[in-house]
Amino acid sequence: MRTDIFARLDREPEPPKIEIPRMSRTRAALFGGTLAFYLAIVVAVLVSSWLVTLDWKIMLFRPYQQWPTLHPYLDYFVVLGQRGPTAVMIAAWLGWRSWRQHTLRPLLTLGTALLLLNVTVGAVKLGLGRLGPHYATRIGSPELFAGGDIFPSGHTANAVVTWGILAYLATTPRARRYLSILSSLVALGVGATTVYLGTHWLSDVLLGWAAGLLILLGLPWFEPLIGWAELTLFALRERWRARRGARPAPAVPPTAVVATAPATADGPEQEPAQEPVPQAAPAHSAAAPGSVPADDPSREAVGAGHSGLTAANPAAGAGTAPGTTANAANAASAAPKAVANRGTGRFTPARPHALRSERTPMTAAGSRRPPRGRPVAGG
Repeated sequence: MRTDIFARLDREPEPPKIEIPRMSRTRAALFGGTLAFYLAIVVAVLVSSWLVTLDWKIMLFRPYQQWPTLHPYLDYFVVLGQRGPTAVMIAAWLGWRSWRQHTLRPLLTLGTALLLLNVTVGAVKLGLGRLGPHYATRIGSPELFAGGDIFPSGHTANAVVTWGILAYLATTPRARRYLSILSSLVALGVGATTVYLGTHWLSDVLLGWAAGLLILLGLPWFEPLIGWAELTLFALRERWRARRGARPAPAVPPTAVVATAPATADGPEQEPAQEPVPQAAPAHSAAAPGSVPADDPSREAVGAGHSGLTAANPAAGAGTAPGTTANAANAASAAPKAVANRGTGRFTPARPHALRSERTPMTAAGSRRPPRGRPVAGG
């Protein structure tokens, strides 16, 4: 069982080299001959020539009454010439081709062809204003400039363009040959079906075939415009991708980490101060008499507690009055405090002093209220 046939459904790694049709001499000659045929049909209808007489003979023959069994099938077949359904089908196929081959040329070519079809065929329809066979008023009259929109046949021209665009965009000669035959059969069948149903004159169908073929033959003149549009769209896409990729990420505010100091026995928890840049301690040549060296183990940080006492002299506050102790604590807390890091030669500032409202009251034990023997108020 072969499985490589499904590989053609995958996307190609890089855009293939597709040969773009050029306006060769053969194509230019066909374009000139088709344009002459187009103008001849218009003139023949304008002067009410034998072509208008043939239109009336076929209309009065009423083919849909001669072969009524074909009517249900041809009602569905003529849908292949309607612009809406055929444009959706062809656009879906060409859209897949555009994705697979990394190019927008198939879709842009289809859009250009349909735009030319609407402009050229629509302008002639509205300009000549011909009525259809079901709305004819005078036998033998071309029914021009009567407010109609039947000449040329839009179904026929649309069938030529939408199905012929597949052959125009074919990448191999073999595929182009087969698709050309298939699109020609569909276009001929749709035009003949409209004559059978009585919705178009025969001259309408002939002019519709010529109008669609002129668009297909003249598409190479619009290839430079299609290439420019493709490059412009790709440039806009790359610019959009670059702008989307260069968009800065939303700024996230840094999370503030709050470190709390452990609670002490004589005050609430306080935030630790930031450590300053390390600086070398000043060297002392000689210590003052009676001073304690910085590296003495018995030396403690000044202001370690709220009472202003140090561990080196625990009896400094002994025997003093409560008020004297409080004043000494306040005076000691007003001075700058530093903690010596032994062995490193650095000084780290101590924690900031608490506010007066946050301090523990330094009062003597017992109640301050007078004894019960004295009245609280006068009397």
